[in-house]
Amino acid sequence: MKQRRARLGSIAAGVAAAVLTASLPSAAQEGNWVHPKTPWGDPDLRGRWPINHMTGVPLVRPEHFGTRNTLNDEEYAIRAAQLQERNEGYDAEIQANRMGMGHWREAGQIPTRVASLIVDPPDGQFPELTELGREVSPTMGSSWFRDTWDRPEDFDVWDRCITRGLPASMFPMQYNNGIEIWQTPGYVVLRLEMIHEARIIPLDGRAPLDPAIKQWMGESRGRWEGNTLVVETTNFNGIPHMTNIGTTGSPRYNTPTSEQLKITERFTRVSDEFLEYEITVSDPVMQTRPWTAAYTWRLNNDYVIFEYACHEGNEQLRNYIETSRYERAQQGKL
Repeated sequence: MKQRRARLGSIAAGVAAAVLTASLPSAAQEGNWVHPKTPWGDPDLRGRWPINHMTGVPLVRPEHFGTRNTLNDEEYAIRAAQLQERNEGYDAEIQANRMGMGHWREAGQIPTRVASLIVDPPDGQFPELTELGREVSPTMGSSWFRDTWDRPEDFDVWDRCITRGLPASMFPMQYNNGIEIWQTPGYVVLRLEMIHEARIIPLDGRAPLDPAIKQWMGESRGRWEGNTLVVETTNFNGIPHMTNIGTTGSPRYNTPTSEQLKITERFTRVSDEFLEYEITVSDPVMQTRPWTAAYTWRLNNDYVIFEYACHEGNEQLRNYIETSRYERAQQGKL
């Protein structure tokens, strides 16, 4: 529809660099690239970094890859063909004078050799839920996994247009993959196309919020480590709202989160065109171990972020509920 190198010692370094180094400008590969600075002297990350080029990469690695996270030539050719077929869907609908799923699917023009977004655990698998996580998961509302609906709480907060939440908001989806970075002295803002959210991240060393203050997207604090922006997010509201993370290859069950959820992100620009992104998720209440995903962002200031016309209480929720009740009444189940 719309149109590396990671930090030393990071989990993503050996994975991402091997995949995309060949695409980096020669100056960056040779170490001659100079990181741009903002007028006030911070590393400059400003711009639009849509992640639609990663829509074909699953979150969880297919098991046959094992600890290998790079596609071979045969696997790469298959992915390239899938990407071409997806992109041709848009043109086919234009020629047929109709609109369908081809207009919803966003995909980049260049396939990647990355086998999965998850890089730790090394086999790319999603950690098991804790005993409590397994108890909570089936009780959560979601249009992804439910067959019947009677009330708004039968839907998750993404269904209800409240938030996609974290970490899900930082992963590619089939649409609305725009991410824009704004910077001012003392702040970085991440503007997300999905659910039209803006994450405001102070950099001035202020203390964290009082633990009693909880929010859907948590509260972020940032700092610079050299040219890497490190962002730590806590103070989540503990409402187990995350369901399917929503990207390709997500676990096929509801994934709850708790008040102890902590997100650590690292943003490292490695050339004029590329930025390495890494996110570590820790929730000891709901998951048995932390996990890390990493992938490369690509600058595209021509990407257009359109209005996200979704709002809580929209007609779709009522339609789901009324239709669900009608179908059950016809089957004598009410």
